[in-house]
Amino acid sequence: MTRLLLPLLLAASATFAQEFDVLLQNGRVVDGTGNPSFIGDVGIKAGRIAALGKLTGRSATRVIDATGLVIAAGFIDMHNHSDTSILSEGNAESMVRMGVTSMILGEGSSPAPTVEYPRFRDYWKAVLEKGASTNIGSYIGSGLIFQRAHGSKPGPASPDEVQKMRDTIQQAMEDGALGVSTSLHQTPGFWISTDELVEMAKVAAKNGGIYATHTRSEGEEVFDSISEAIQIAKRAGTTVDLLHLKIAHHKLWGQMPELLGVIQNARNQGVNVEAHIYPYTAGQNGGLSNIIPPWAHDGGMPKMLERLADPAMRARLEKDITQGIPGWYNHYTAVGSDWSKIQIVSVANPAYKKYVGKRVSELIADKGKPWLDVLFETLIDNKGRVPALYYHHREDDMRNAMKASFVSFGSDGSAMEADPARGGGMPHPRSFGTFARVMGRYVRDEKVLTLEEAVRKASSHNAAKVKLFDRGVLRPGMWADVTVFNPLTIADKATYENPFQYATGIEYVLVNGTVVLDQGKHTGARPGAILYGPGTKK
Repeated sequence: MTRLLLPLLLAASATFAQEFDVLLQNGRVVDGTGNPSFIGDVGIKAGRIAALGKLTGRSATRVIDATGLVIAAGFIDMHNHSDTSILSEGNAESMVRMGVTSMILGEGSSPAPTVEYPRFRDYWKAVLEKGASTNIGSYIGSGLIFQRAHGSKPGPASPDEVQKMRDTIQQAMEDGALGVSTSLHQTPGFWISTDELVEMAKVAAKNGGIYATHTRSEGEEVFDSISEAIQIAKRAGTTVDLLHLKIAHHKLWGQMPELLGVIQNARNQGVNVEAHIYPYTAGQNGGLSNIIPPWAHDGGMPKMLERLADPAMRARLEKDITQGIPGWYNHYTAVGSDWSKIQIVSVANPAYKKYVGKRVSELIADKGKPWLDVLFETLIDNKGRVPALYYHHREDDMRNAMKASFVSFGSDGSAMEADPARGGGMPHPRSFGTFARVMGRYVRDEKVLTLEEAVRKASSHNAAKVKLFDRGVLRPGMWADVTVFNPLTIADKATYENPFQYATGIEYVLVNGTVVLDQGKHTGARPGAILYGPGTKK
């Protein structure tokens, strides 16, 4: 009798072992590789993908009928600024509701090392204690470490200061940073030399990390800036990811094919040059303080404000703002010296609240003073903090970049709630719409990309850049980060005039196998993990 029962018991045990926590059925599976999609099922167990295919008859704690829906690899936001907001807005509503399952932080600055979080491990601890609905990874910002070693002043850094920067990066990489990132178009990044950047990137490379860069210029010097980034990657022996690739100067509009050619040529020569974009033609590169030339930032914000208030500085400032200086990305001339193409995002001074969402041309008209007086006065009254949108690049250039095989997607936004009363002024709509805009407008409506290619650019492409080899693809054994959406209704709703609107058409989002978005409603779950870099020493 025992011999007869044993096979039956083993079969029953095997069947039980193959049951799932979540079973997504009858959806169009887009696995993140770019390969053709198929109608099938996805089974999830213990936070990971357990099976794909036709899983008819299999049992699960939760069965989700995905008929008519796309079951896609979760979207990885390659460029995100939720460093602070994720600690207070752990549900990451605006991101989750457009299908984001992972966010990569850090540009010129980063969440650590800071006074509050001396090391990345301190920041990771804070994130995990508060909980996050998405996974979180981060670069260490070059501007932050340059400033810590050298101060808020132009370079060059001394050999001892360069070594201090290298040591800081090494510690960050051992704590789990994904690489070194930059913001070279503004101070303090503007002051960091190419050689100093190479030294930083070498430390990242030694630890398996990459070099991610907002280059020195997206305007008239964009070709030189991209060439510098390529040389840094080549000399350091690492991958470079160009943050939000664009041509942001009216004089160079239409030259994206030539710029892509420069990148492709470097790739052909063995330099791993990658890039990403956001699907909008306006950027938010800091604020109105970026219109002030770099030399005026020497000593930090207080010194800059002193210079703006000094009549003796006026002539020099006006000349540099209107005519530019070599090597500096001039935001004002990039938009054709047209104040109507600059929009105020938020203000620090309540007296200026009525101008939030308005163009600077409207502010100038209302003040009834010369534009230079209004610019300086506004910055002084707001202690230099006036974030702004710049309408500085063109749709055809953006589309050309989008189609390049080495270009992926990143929002350059932040996680937030659709509630203007919580503050934040008038943020860029990319914080609410980026990935839904890609899948809706550029895939379904305008067919710029196939669905499979768009999902690849939002998932496995980004995972591979930073060597997250257990995410970004729907395959057995991979972490179950999954986005389920209706391909007929997915759309971005956020606009420049009314950005606080969640994307539509995203039905379910799972992070590490846990349902975070359920039939379009946030569950409150916060199963996000830390995405540690390859150099991590725990």
